[in-house]
Amino acid sequence: MREQLMSRISRRLAAGADVQPDGSTHFRVWAPRPREVRLVIHREAEQDLEIPLEPDGAGYLSARVPDAGAGTRYRYRVDGRLFADPASRFQPEGTFGPSEVIDPSRYAWKDRSWRGISIEGQVLYEVHLGTFTPEGTWQAAAARLPDVKAIGVTAIELMPVAEFPGRFGWGYDGVLLYAPCQLYGTPDDFRAFVDRAHEIGVAVILDVVYNHFGPSGCVHREFAEQYFTKKYDNEWGEALNFDGPDATPVRDHFIQNASYWIDEYHLDGLRLDAVQGIHDDSSEHVVAAVTTAARQAARDRSIIVVVENERQESFTMHAPSDGGYGVDAAWNDDFHHSAYVVLTGRSEAYFSDHRGTPQEFISAAKHGYLFQGQRYAWQKQPRGTPTSGLPPAAFVNYIENHDQVANTGDGSRLHRYASPGRYRAMTALFLLMPGTPMLFQGEEFAASSPFLYFADHQGELAQAVHRGRAEFLRQFPSCTSPEAQARVPAPHDPATFERCKLRWTERELHVASVQLHQDLLKIRREDGAFARQQPGALDGAVIGAEAFVLRFGSEVPQEERLLVINFGPDLVAGGFPEPLIAPPSRQDVWRLRWSSEDPAYGGVGAPDVVTEAGWRIPGHSATVLAPRSRD
Repeated sequence: MREQLMSRISRRLAAGADVQPDGSTHFRVWAPRPREVRLVIHREAEQDLEIPLEPDGAGYLSARVPDAGAGTRYRYRVDGRLFADPASRFQPEGTFGPSEVIDPSRYAWKDRSWRGISIEGQVLYEVHLGTFTPEGTWQAAAARLPDVKAIGVTAIELMPVAEFPGRFGWGYDGVLLYAPCQLYGTPDDFRAFVDRAHEIGVAVILDVVYNHFGPSGCVHREFAEQYFTKKYDNEWGEALNFDGPDATPVRDHFIQNASYWIDEYHLDGLRLDAVQGIHDDSSEHVVAAVTTAARQAARDRSIIVVVENERQESFTMHAPSDGGYGVDAAWNDDFHHSAYVVLTGRSEAYFSDHRGTPQEFISAAKHGYLFQGQRYAWQKQPRGTPTSGLPPAAFVNYIENHDQVANTGDGSRLHRYASPGRYRAMTALFLLMPGTPMLFQGEEFAASSPFLYFADHQGELAQAVHRGRAEFLRQFPSCTSPEAQARVPAPHDPATFERCKLRWTERELHVASVQLHQDLLKIRREDGAFARQQPGALDGAVIGAEAFVLRFGSEVPQEERLLVINFGPDLVAGGFPEPLIAPPSRQDVWRLRWSSEDPAYGGVGAPDVVTEAGWRIPGHSATVLAPRSRD
């Protein structure tokens, strides 16, 4: 009889609560450690129902409950103590409350015609859901999607939303990876957000953390110590066991998590946090397995997988058959660091290997990473690997992201440190380069709100995190003075979190900044020279101490473009002994296509750069030139 019953069980995931076609729910948990595990069904008007679990093979325990459909709240009693389900799909009362049975089939999707995305042509926009709007909810964020699309963004990149303890946090201390954080709304609110994005033509990818669990509220050890290993060091906590004894259920927990987000939430991809901290000596690295599983879960949709990899190991973007992970793109800190030095004049701590020279930006545009195996003085060791053969779109470029804005100490946006002209020029550079550009929420309207590190920990953990944050900032000499250290905001202070919320009224006030981003992304989208992201079609040359050109080639000479960047003072020259400066033919001349000095963006004016007398390149400017016939 049991075999007949089990044969009718339909499971989407190896563990968790799966609603069955007949309305019952099958509960399954991996728990080789405890002596006794019982399922506790919480009933509002009745006494809790406790159900023994039966062995289900390989350390799994399970039970099928007839009257426990969607909305049922439950926990597991593990050797006498109550814990949430490690594979919970929702925690309506928070991390330490009961789990809730979720039926993903109940949501009526409207995006049937959505076919997904590829990395080429994308413009990413990083969002922290809790600070993106004053309300910090899925519904409020969905209402702002048209504003983001209007500037030319094609894909939202959500910071992690897996359940974490407290009233606020960045999301990188998630502990229940299958449960979208209840602070932002229900699972169906999340689905509706994705549905609305697809309706207006915007993709959604999710940042996931597979290198550690958060320090508070993690229940996994109570069920299985095998989730963790002492084989590797991990800077954020205990390393996870992806290659040791009993690693298969651990791998399944993470690999299926990737599939789950793609399948049950129709997401268009994932961004994997700090993959250098994901250690695995298996024949198939878990990141490669995650990537493959995520693509399979998308079925007839196309998705993208992006990684953060501090070591800049380009093999992550190679195919698994070539020893890679098969991901589509990686964050490019090298470009950011060079940009930061130019915009702020500071080259301390991990910026100290970057000079912000013209050649650095030419090399970044042509090769992606700047460090590809040579010595990185800050770390006193080689950094990076060669990027030859990788397409330009594989490198995600930015001048702001959550980490880098917060690492300024006071969380200020870069436009506060840079001259307006240089900031506009840098914005033009990274939005028109052949890599994949990424904006950080509010960047397009010069948001005044900072982005600080915040985490609602309690007691000694809160104090330890505050001390740790202050100590981290001490690597920057500018943050070592007693005055600077005293001003490091307490991550657990609610005021720290509240200060980071975007003020959307600034979008109407800072119209020049919005127009700048909107016009540049229109050029990127509609001008073939910038839209193609064609490998090998770009070259560059230094033409001054702080000036350079990028030549965007084309098979059609009239479609070639010259991007002229000058981070220094006015540059006046009768001519330049540089072939890349020459127009496509002697019948052509370069004419102004676009200038960051247009008064519409706050500039002083945009006269022709190329005249009969020679070149006059405005200081702190970016200029796009197009060939025109002399006639």
